[in-house]
Order: sequence, then C-alpha cells, then structure tokens
Amino acid sequence: MGRLWFPLTFSGPRLPPGPAVIAANHFSHLDPVVVSAAVRRSVRYLAVDELYGNSRLFDRLTTWLGAIPMTRTGIPLGPLKLALAELAAGGSVGLFPEGVRVWAWGEREAKRGAAWLARRAGVPLIPVAVSGSDLSMGRGASRVSRAAIHVEICDPILPALFGSGSDPIGEMTAEWRTRIGSALAG
Repeated sequence: MGRLWFPLTFSGPRLPPGPAVIAANHFSHLDPVVVSAAVRRSVRYLAVDELYGNSRLFDRLTTWLGAIPMTRTGIPLGPLKLALAELAAGGSVGLFPEGVRVWAWGEREAKRGAAWLARRAGVPLIPVAVSGSDLSMGRGASRVSRAAIHVEICDPILPALFGSGSDPIGEMTAEWRTRIGSALAG
C-alpha cells in the first residue's frame, strides 16, 4: 500500500538468513514501516515508552506489530531480555541508534545499544540508511506528505571481526555510523 503513496526504492544486499539486529538512521515516523519493507522480514522494534499513552490506536497498533517498549531512564533489563530472546528464537530486532528522530544526519551521536545487542547475541548488525522519509513525515510534521523514499541496506557488520580491540562495541558503532553516512552521501 505504501508504494502507491510513496515512490519507495531499495538497494543493497539481501539480508543473510537467520537472526539480525537491524539498525537504521531515524528521520521520520514512517521509518519502522519503511525499514521493515526494505529488509523483507518481520522486525520487532525497541520503542521508547514515552511514545505511548497519547493514542490508544497507536499503542495497540505498535504492540500488535511487536514493538518492545523500553524506558530511556534506567537500564531497560526487561526489554533487553525480550530482544535477546527474539534473536535467540531466530527473529530480527530493530532500533534507531540516534535514539530519536533527527532533523539532519549527524546531529546526534549514535548510542551503543545496537552494537551491544548484536555482539551479545552473536548476530550480524545490519546498517540500513533511509533517505527522503524526512520529507514524508519528518520531525515536526503533523501529516504525511508524498515524497520519494530510498532505503539502502548496507553490508552486515559481523561482531566476530571486532573482538580484538579494546572497545569492540564502540568500534562496531563507529562502523555503523560510517556505513550509514556513506550510504546517505552516495
């Protein structure tokens, strides 16, 4: 249905089979749906709990779609256990390392959670670059506008290749940032 409204294009390799952590940049309310369509699999997203409580429809829809609510304050042990269980069962977990929707790429430092989750579960970290979604329903927008959206799936970041450094999670996060930046610039 989205392709009827948005000229939506995808590029990059197909995801490897099996569990994966999907980590995308975050410009728009539409990003979870667009990323899931691009990777062609069901993805359970970690979603901050402050999104909930404003709309029963939104709350029910995101819960039905498998979102895992988590808090920004404190250590979200319960949600992390759910995410690890999803990966152990062969599923995919998605998150947005910037932590919030941003106005422009690079305005926020990437958080280390995606790399931590991939390393802890021993699964690939898949960088996914989304461009154009900010024009459809970006930060500050109150309605959806028609705009072309492109999603580039980058090569997987394999945790095993980052085991010898002093900060493998930091190195994986830096590599995610580099790959997303290159994809958005290209």
